[in-house]
Amino acid sequence: MMTARNIRGFRIRGLVASLLMSAGTMILSAPASAQEAEVKAPQTASSLPLPDYHFQGTVGRTLADSDPAKFPALTRPPKGAPNVVVILLDDVGFGQFSVTGGGVPAPAMERLAKDGVVYNQFHTTALCAPTRAAFLTGRNEHASGMGNITELATAYDGYTSLIQRETATVAEILKQYGYATAWIGKNRDTPVWEASALGPFDHTPNGLGFDYFYGFNSGDTSQFEPVLVENHIPVPRSTDPNYHLTPDLADHAINWLKQAAEIDPDRPYFLYFAPAATHAPHQTTPDWIAKFVGKGLFDMGWDVYRELTLERQKKLGMVPPETKLTKRPEDLAAWDTLNADQKRLYTRMVDIFAAYGAKVDFDAGRVLETVRQMPHADNTLIFYIVGDNGASAEGHFDGTTNEQSGFNGVDQTWQQILPKIDQLGTKKFYNHIPSAWAWAMNTPFQWAKQTASHFGGTRNPLIVSWPGHIKTTGVRSQFHYITDIFPTILEATGIPMPQSVNGVAQRPLDGISMMYSFDHPEAKSQRRTQVFEMVANRAIYHDGWVAAALAFKPWQSDRTGFDIDKVKWELYDIEKDFSEADDLADKEPARLRAMQDLWWVEAAKANILPLDWRGVERFSDAVTGRPSPTAGRTEFVYTTRLSRLPESAAPDLKNKSFSVSADLDIPKGGADGVLFAQGGITAGWSFYLKDRKFVAVHNFIDMARYRVTSKEDVPDGKVKLDAVFEYAGKAKEFGKGGTMILKANGKEIGRGEIEHTAALRYSLYEGQDVGSDDGSPVDDAYEAPFPYSGKIDKVTVDLK
Repeated sequence: MMTARNIRGFRIRGLVASLLMSAGTMILSAPASAQEAEVKAPQTASSLPLPDYHFQGTVGRTLADSDPAKFPALTRPPKGAPNVVVILLDDVGFGQFSVTGGGVPAPAMERLAKDGVVYNQFHTTALCAPTRAAFLTGRNEHASGMGNITELATAYDGYTSLIQRETATVAEILKQYGYATAWIGKNRDTPVWEASALGPFDHTPNGLGFDYFYGFNSGDTSQFEPVLVENHIPVPRSTDPNYHLTPDLADHAINWLKQAAEIDPDRPYFLYFAPAATHAPHQTTPDWIAKFVGKGLFDMGWDVYRELTLERQKKLGMVPPETKLTKRPEDLAAWDTLNADQKRLYTRMVDIFAAYGAKVDFDAGRVLETVRQMPHADNTLIFYIVGDNGASAEGHFDGTTNEQSGFNGVDQTWQQILPKIDQLGTKKFYNHIPSAWAWAMNTPFQWAKQTASHFGGTRNPLIVSWPGHIKTTGVRSQFHYITDIFPTILEATGIPMPQSVNGVAQRPLDGISMMYSFDHPEAKSQRRTQVFEMVANRAIYHDGWVAAALAFKPWQSDRTGFDIDKVKWELYDIEKDFSEADDLADKEPARLRAMQDLWWVEAAKANILPLDWRGVERFSDAVTGRPSPTAGRTEFVYTTRLSRLPESAAPDLKNKSFSVSADLDIPKGGADGVLFAQGGITAGWSFYLKDRKFVAVHNFIDMARYRVTSKEDVPDGKVKLDAVFEYAGKAKEFGKGGTMILKANGKEIGRGEIEHTAALRYSLYEGQDVGSDDGSPVDDAYEAPFPYSGKIDKVTVDLK
């Protein structure tokens, strides 16, 4: 039912009102289905939690004069409710995997697609955290509070990165109806300032409806040296020399499934499996690299790759036969203009990327095979979302050995990367493919991740399998959005959407159920309208048309002087133009104007406003004013060993003078190890003792390591070591260098220059350690974790 609450206080007139009301009525009223006749909730409620049990009989003075009492049955969902599995990959293009015509082999996806359906007009948000929040809540990403990644959060309602209590997750509802729930893999939806071991834990997976969580609380992590937690407890670093994250996550998913089958096989389960791949770093094991490097799979280059991919897509029926290939952005070089060294480097990068992707298909396939062997396998509803946005162009033109360099506004050149070519894909580098290869992986569409204006950023394949229920396999072309998974699950399970959850009135769902299309490939799309926005890149879909406005290219970090009202709008008839190749803006100005007006209405309704197009400076807590447990503090004292304190909960050493002091008890003969560290291989600081020398090192985004070593040995016994950094920049000058001074018991024992410093972010996943360097090492002069072998009385950090 449409209410004043849904319209959010706006008065809407004329054509725009008509469009909104027809779309709104559709969005809020999911279609009925035959399944509802079979699956009915034994106890429906307008609010959750369900009422507590209370004995309804007579209670006398003793058992003898009381009615017999019997415990209620265990809470269970409606009879016949399916198990639910959601697999969500990361940073994947529509033309990447073989299931939709791409060049990366994906036999596990192909097998699932053969038994189910593949949606070729399914859409995500263009960025990871918003997509994941929209899936979990069934509301548009800004409406849930997750309009961008949490590192870029601001205090406006749509951008706080605090998932709202009025947008309860599908896991919370399923759990309260008796489902066992588990989330394994990437969690991107916990605010960075709440991600420490101290919590609070309301916005962690355990606070969002999941009984069990194993994974990482960050945008990415090393595949070899990840920072992991199990529920809220840090997971010790693996000592297995062959460790790799993807199979570890798959193993945990498989073990959880097996436990569910052995403990209570008749209890339905909800598994959310979210591997890190194929987000950077593009790291995988040597055996998988050997299957792809030098095999010639991508030697033809990105231009020919796109042509071959489109041909395969047409043969598979994944795109209409008349689909056109969109043009290469003018900023990206034609493959034929590159020299031999560039081609060799870029091919090696994409070979490793393909190996990384093929491995995640293999490990996700192991999870799917376990699902097939579980009780009630023929009543398991599987959603395989092949990417939370399009392939990422964040590697910039030449690719990079360190994804974090772009987030600090610094690009690498191919000449700097080439000498490291043979070590790409290993734990030494956080490498990322060039932008042009990402663009090619999004064939046949324009642009890439971050560009919510075009399908290169937002269109991802969706594979749905429900053995014994979906009778007609093949391609589905109804227009759908990531919010539609939530109501589809509810309709399939027969669980009603509550009006209130845990005492909070619920915002109506923005998603609509997709079940009407499961067995009806020709059914008319029931989603008529959808709004898109990411960093001011905008689009609106309505009844087969898309209006699109690209504000910034994915590699464009300088956004000074931008004027939102001067952005060019484009118009596409996607029922005739699948790839958005023919801009009709000049031919249909009236339609375009109406679509633009509709965008602003939908944007206001969905909490998208105000538009904020700031670039990398939003990574700075000081710029955005994000909450922090360190706010207002200048001195930090640590008397116990500490591991993996998130960067946003640690003292901010960037763009300022500071000192790190360590009060030690050094045994006779000396002691080695890390005293204090922030960051890892991507960027950061480390202060350590090695061979009786005191060392301070700054990893400048893996482009240089500025190391200052004491000229004198550090004495034994009670010693106070000081590392004093004198920042050379002025107030509000970012990324400048400075002088590092080392002292022992007040005496200077070393001095050196730090030429540059990382200005905005050391890592998306590493943190601060005291007494070791967990995760990946800041300095390549030692092997992590390199724990300090002596006694630390305290470490003091003083921000000047």
